[in-house]
Amino acid sequence: MGEAPYVLKMDGISKEYFGNRVLDNVSLSVKPGEIHALMGENGAGKSTLMNILFGMPVIHNTGGFTGTIEIDGEPVKIDSPQKAMELGIGMVHQEFMLIPGFTVTENIKVGREITQPTVASHIFGKSLEKLDTKAMAKDARKALDTIGLNIEEYVLVKGLPVGYMQFIEIAREIDKKGVRLLIFDEPTAVLTESEAARLLDTMRVIASKGIAIIFITHRLDEVIEVTDSITVLRDGQFIAKAQTKDTSAVKIAEMMIGRKVEKLFDDDKPDTRTLSDDDVILSLRNLKVDMPGEKVRDVSLNVRRGEVFGIGGLAGQGKLGIPNGIMGLCPAEGEVIFDGKPLDLKKLGEALRLGIAFVSEDRRGVGLLLDDSIEQNIVFSAMQVNGKFLKNYGIAKLYDGKAGRAHANEMIRELDIRCTGPTQAAGSLSGGNQQKVCIARALTLSPKLLIVSEPTRGIDIGAKKLVIELLAKLNREQGMTVIMVSSELTELRSLCDRIAIVSEGVVHRIMRPDDSDAAFGLAMSGAKMEGGAEQ
Repeated sequence: MGEAPYVLKMDGISKEYFGNRVLDNVSLSVKPGEIHALMGENGAGKSTLMNILFGMPVIHNTGGFTGTIEIDGEPVKIDSPQKAMELGIGMVHQEFMLIPGFTVTENIKVGREITQPTVASHIFGKSLEKLDTKAMAKDARKALDTIGLNIEEYVLVKGLPVGYMQFIEIAREIDKKGVRLLIFDEPTAVLTESEAARLLDTMRVIASKGIAIIFITHRLDEVIEVTDSITVLRDGQFIAKAQTKDTSAVKIAEMMIGRKVEKLFDDDKPDTRTLSDDDVILSLRNLKVDMPGEKVRDVSLNVRRGEVFGIGGLAGQGKLGIPNGIMGLCPAEGEVIFDGKPLDLKKLGEALRLGIAFVSEDRRGVGLLLDDSIEQNIVFSAMQVNGKFLKNYGIAKLYDGKAGRAHANEMIRELDIRCTGPTQAAGSLSGGNQQKVCIARALTLSPKLLIVSEPTRGIDIGAKKLVIELLAKLNREQGMTVIMVSSELTELRSLCDRIAIVSEGVVHRIMRPDDSDAAFGLAMSGAKMEGGAEQ
């Protein structure tokens, strides 16, 4: 029997989570030594497909999946990560799985330590064998040399630069015996440009040894540069498989995005807003933000009072860095003028004090106090920044529980937060309701400008619609200026007056929501537009 042409073949893969179909008849095949890009917008189904391939518990605890998987032409059942590893499948994660207090060698060999027999182990069994540190260091050195990482194998991982950690993860996978296929999940998102270039070189070296690579990335230039072939997913469906040499960044972007624009809310009321180019509420000039994985290189733009301004672009291109820089959450420089006053970017809380409220993309990390009640989450910022919900008791100011409770109840009613009441812990709410609590807290500050970052990430379509309708209502009925940063073009095109597409840390183009899919595809890929290409 001849050698199987594919190291991996996934056919007809479908997966539902609680009645919601996230993958629908998807196929993926990769040859030995091939670098294959798996492409798609956030939510396209890439992570779910990889979780199935890696036998993750989240798949098997939710009813499994349908479809078949073959490794080297043989049907296999992968029901655990252990089984995936036995079959020669490795994964380099975006979140590092390293142990800081261990050395480089110990991290590379963890779970596969080499031991030597001792006198005690002959009597009492294998558990009393001692570590063969020499042999382990030799293996680690070999793996590090393979990927060209010039670092001593005995140094501690703690305190090493992020880029080194990524390469140590790769060395660990390379060291495993019988590796056939490596999955790289957004490996360059946290790397500097030179580290990212080196990582692409490393991938070529690995592939030259006959190991297949599945490369998940949003960076189209990397795909064009390093991959042999691509598979594009969109909304859980297989869109296309192509040889990289037969396509282009523009075509890939169009395949990822191209869809009819479904309005996420029905705005049947006439738009009575008057937006003037002269009435600028926020002006950014040469803004640079040092946010890992979302670096802003040089952004200049104006936001008009009373408009909904969108900021879009692929992941890792800098769109998330813009609000985090304005709010002082990441180191930033440049000029920010808000409502006629310059903003001191080095002063944390300055933007809040001047009337800019921010709903972070990191709901669980920055946005919410998960163990605290809905009420505390809603009133917290306004107490700190504006001194609201505080009563004077002579020398001390104490929380006015009655006013806080009344306001929380009003917000729960107004935003339709589904909960048992204001005392319920925010962490126990569904994603959509957690997001509404974040928005309620921002609104409690009575801001002149509301910035929402990835407002619908991780919530279902019904909750998305409610959040978008809420933002539309705030803008149309209360005249609030809204900046919406989102990876979801459909959302931006549903709600925004103008959309700035950010690519490689700069504003590549400012679009109108009814511009063509092709125009958006080109802008997202960072391609230069010819005059008159817009429809």
